[in-house]
Parts: sequence; C-alpha cells; structure tokens
Amino acid sequence: QLIESGGGLVHTGDSLTLSCAASGRAFSSYPMEWFRQAPGKEREFVAAIDGSGRTTYYAESVKGRFTISRDNAKNTVYLEMNNLKPDDTAKYYCAYDKVLRISMVPDDMDYWGKGTLVTVSS
Repeated sequence: QLIESGGGLVHTGDSLTLSCAASGRAFSSYPMEWFRQAPGKEREFVAAIDGSGRTTYYAESVKGRFTISRDNAKNTVYLEMNNLKPDDTAKYYCAYDKVLRISMVPDDMDYWGKGTLVTVSS
C-alpha cells in the first residue's frame, strides 16, 4: 500500500515536499517513482530513485528543481519540489514495479498510491 501526502495550493516560486509512505518489509529492495497527471493530460514520469537511494532519475522538466529521496527506515519516499510553476499543477502519484525495474512508462508500474494534488497558482 502506498499513501501520498503533502500536496496543497501554493504560489509560483514556492516549495513543497511530498511524502509517500509504503507498507511492507522489503521497501529498500524496490526502486520508487513519482509520476504526475495534470487535468486533461496523460500521466507522466517525474522522478525515480533506486532502492539504496544512491541513484536518481528526473524528467527534464523538473531537473534542478525537484529532488527525490528516501528513508528506508521509515519506508518513505519524498519529493522535494522547489521553484514551483503553474505547469507543475497535477495530481502526484508514487508507484513501483514489482520486478524492481526503473521505468519512465506509467504502464510499467504495478502498484500506485491514490495521489496527492498539487496546485500552483500564478
């Protein structure tokens, strides 16, 4: 089970940190990913992190502004979002693939949270 939190309404240039709490004993084995879906658009990859937390991946649109991290002792993955823009408005989801791969394709993910809404006003 994945439960996202931390979304809200912010202004352009603000920061926000999302959290995704996972249940299960093998959390550190799984790469974790963040995706987002804006109204009327397809779900898109945002960021990913390997099980150890040492390797991260980002979509070009968020590189340099967002940081993904994880605390395996707390079974939690984070997405720190800085310098937010109206284009970042979306529902943000955490997800993972049961076969432990990292993929930018939403259909490759097997488990999803219900998402947390981020709205950035101009």
